[in-house]
Amino acid sequence: MVWIILLAFSLAAILSGVAISYVAGAAAVIAFALTDHIAYLGILPQRIFSQIDVFTFLAMPLFILAGDAMTRGGVTGVLIRLAMLIVGRFKGGLGYVNVASSVFLAGISGSAVADAAATTNTLVPAMKQEGYRADFAAALTAASCVIGPIIPPSIVMIFYGALMNVSVAALFAGGIVPGLLMAAFLFAYNFWIARREGHPGGQPHDGRALATILRALPALAIPVTIVAGIVFGVVTPTEAAGIAVAITILLIFVYALLDKGGVGTALRTTVSLTSGSVERTVMLTGSIFMILFAAAVFGYLMGILQVPEQIAATVQSVGLSSTSYLLLASAIMFMAGMVMDVTMALVLLVPVLVPAAIAGGADPVHVGVVSCLNLTLGLISPPFGGCLMVVSAASGVNYLRLSLAIMPFLGVQIALLILLLLVPELTLALPRALGLVQ
Repeated sequence: MVWIILLAFSLAAILSGVAISYVAGAAAVIAFALTDHIAYLGILPQRIFSQIDVFTFLAMPLFILAGDAMTRGGVTGVLIRLAMLIVGRFKGGLGYVNVASSVFLAGISGSAVADAAATTNTLVPAMKQEGYRADFAAALTAASCVIGPIIPPSIVMIFYGALMNVSVAALFAGGIVPGLLMAAFLFAYNFWIARREGHPGGQPHDGRALATILRALPALAIPVTIVAGIVFGVVTPTEAAGIAVAITILLIFVYALLDKGGVGTALRTTVSLTSGSVERTVMLTGSIFMILFAAAVFGYLMGILQVPEQIAATVQSVGLSSTSYLLLASAIMFMAGMVMDVTMALVLLVPVLVPAAIAGGADPVHVGVVSCLNLTLGLISPPFGGCLMVVSAASGVNYLRLSLAIMPFLGVQIALLILLLLVPELTLALPRALGLVQ
């Protein structure tokens, strides 16, 4: 009865326009009262701050700042031109460019929504001009953006590592192969569609290949340096994020100096772009921590009620194997991701569902990577996919039309998710080779 009341309250509040973080926080407080645990509210502030007082969380705003500054500083355009040079000449070339651009940008922002905003305005009009269907171009852009949070650095994996006390370096290493496999799956689907619908080949490069490569090398070196530093234990994720910000600001200055000429002009451009990125980062960080506050309240209640322990006991009594339970938990997380913010779904569901999988023998890194991918797929899943909304607004493609067009891509990515669930070595081989997992 308690959960029915909470569900009805939450649905009513969400439909009335209340922010999800406030809804979750209010529902959790009401649950304390309905379950006769209201006395525990006295130490709630201490519990909230102890849960978010995690050094790794400092990496989140720094990576957001670096990613936003790179987008504003023109790095996105540089990487798209590099992708065009590498794969743009093939049949269906702009489709390959779309996916390859997301792979390159994944090492910059670590955010699917940021990648969607950065690539939609550039690639969708170009694809439409070359004869691609508008809904196909928009759907491919949204689908490829899911690569962003899987290939490191990944903001979602930083959250998971902090919440579940799992090595962020191991998660980063574990995300590389799944991220590249997702790109390969999307390449294969684009290859098939290009031949079925007669998509054109891209334009040959304009003879400035060397200049394009040299201009892109500094941007490509940033994620390589960051990931290598974290994986090999040279720097912590937070230190790596700080280095990323410093290199990004320097890179923006260099690009501005090359494009605009004059140290003074380049310096003013750098300051202006960085200031805008700082403002954007503050707003995003504030909204994310509001979600964390609300999730901490709910998580505290789940701990008091011993919900994870009850789930683990139920799984053991039913006799589910580790793989069977992981498939069931993944189905629950996928459905939650369709209607919830990724961060909210992660901090609410992972501490409840994941411990039972680990207790059953699943590897924490494998579970972490597939959980992050699973919840991220919610960004392109109707009815409330965040990336779908961004791409629809930026491309002008009707949201319902885009929701239908995304289904084949979503099917391809769900197939990859199931493959990763059934074959843990695809995720664990690289972290194991690097000595990050046993």
